[in-house]
Amino acid sequence: MYDVSTRKRALALVAQGRSLNSVSRETGISRSAIRSWHERLAPLPRIAPRDPGPPADNKAYAYLLGLYLGDGCISAHPRSGYYLRIACADAWPGLIQECADAIVKVRPGVRLYHAQRQGCVAVTSYSQHWPVIFPQHGRGKKHEREIALEAWQQALVDAHPWEFVRGLIHSDGCRITNWTTRIVGGERKRYEYPRYFFTNVSADIRRLFTDTLDKLGIEWTRCTRHGNPFNISVARKASVALMDVHVGPKY
Repeated sequence: MYDVSTRKRALALVAQGRSLNSVSRETGISRSAIRSWHERLAPLPRIAPRDPGPPADNKAYAYLLGLYLGDGCISAHPRSGYYLRIACADAWPGLIQECADAIVKVRPGVRLYHAQRQGCVAVTSYSQHWPVIFPQHGRGKKHEREIALEAWQQALVDAHPWEFVRGLIHSDGCRITNWTTRIVGGERKRYEYPRYFFTNVSADIRRLFTDTLDKLGIEWTRCTRHGNPFNISVARKASVALMDVHVGPKY
């Protein structure tokens, strides 16, 4: 939502004889918004959304929660309501479809569209209720503020832990093939093995991920790179096998 001073600056440019197109290009504000401020300068008071009730599909919500904590954001519409945006790389069309499916399952009938960006698609949905459905929404970047699940969210994650882990991996994780060398019979040979990584700057989100892995019996380690402890690694054969059954690579 634009504050009054921003609105006044935009209207002052129009008053100088500038066209709506030029003012829009300079300020990044839509022409329709600038036009509406001629009729009402002060922003309308934002009414707190009513509780929409529990998600329509708990399993889909656990997955969508993982996606949101990794690559999601919620932003206010200039007039009312909120946009939920989940960024999904173009390289993974299956992920884009799963994300859209999960949103519709969680909130049947919600508005949904794909906004193409460079290298990715923002799966976008409009609703009055997204801040209630994802109470982790707040000002600033997620890693700069506390991220904790509400009791009802934790109950859904406990009921569907693999879906939550899968959402986190699909947003900020990957399955790769690592390699190393070993001396076998006096000869150095190359050895390859699969490995899962999860990378997130937020210590709180990493903790939600590892706490869930602990409950699932998945062995993991912290992996510091360039002095940054942002990576969680799953490399033990039995744990990788379990992850393959329930998560698998992006597609």
